[in-house]
Amino acid sequence: MDLEGIIISVSTVAGCGLLISIFLSVFAKKFAVEVNEKEEAVLAALPGNNCGGCGFPGCSGLAAAIVNGEAEVSGCPVGGKKVADEIAAIMGVDASNFVKRVAFVKCNGTCDVAGENYDYSGPSDCRSAAMAPGKGSKACNYGCLGFGSCQRVCDNDAIQILDGVAVIDPERCGSCGKCVNACPMGLIELVPYDANVRVACSSKDKGNITMKACKAGCVGCALCVKTCEYGAITVTDNVAHIDYDKCTRCGACAEKCPKKIINV
Repeated sequence: MDLEGIIISVSTVAGCGLLISIFLSVFAKKFAVEVNEKEEAVLAALPGNNCGGCGFPGCSGLAAAIVNGEAEVSGCPVGGKKVADEIAAIMGVDASNFVKRVAFVKCNGTCDVAGENYDYSGPSDCRSAAMAPGKGSKACNYGCLGFGSCQRVCDNDAIQILDGVAVIDPERCGSCGKCVNACPMGLIELVPYDANVRVACSSKDKGNITMKACKAGCVGCALCVKTCEYGAITVTDNVAHIDYDKCTRCGACAEKCPKKIINV
């Protein structure tokens, strides 16, 4: 190739490169995504677990929701009060309403009190067991299956299976809610950390049926409702429920409960 051909080739390549760079520069400016500095600051304050415990798709989803006013500054259950305070400072609001929550298993149906309808021999997984006849082998169709699906998703080793029932250590619980989603029976809920009064039963059966299935089940007698002076307890679908915004943690309901399924 002669010198003239080389010069033409180099010029052509250089020209194409220049045109492409100009095009990319214009394209980048035209379609650039504007960065919200406040949203970036909130995201940096979040722990980065991306656990979904806040109800949003990862920490970036929560950060966007907080900045857009769609979530509270205390929306991250894992970060706790420290993170809530940091985000509150970024947003210029108050985070004093933060309430630490921990997971709690609403079942007292251990092996010595819960009846069995048959011997289950399927996969050692709660979701598989819940698909078996009667939602598992336990006589109670609402009780803990005890195969540890919640335990396997816990990143903090906060869950143990003791005598056929999942038990959560509130001191280890990270409040992420993974166990809540893992339980096919819907037995796990996040409750206030300081809530020393908790109903350990989820049976919706009538009292006489519950008593036959489990010696530690709520019979819906409503004695706790009559005892509570603050209107914090109701009986819905034959099982007691506590409104923690009204509960004073006095424990009077637990003392009155004939089945001793209200924990203190």
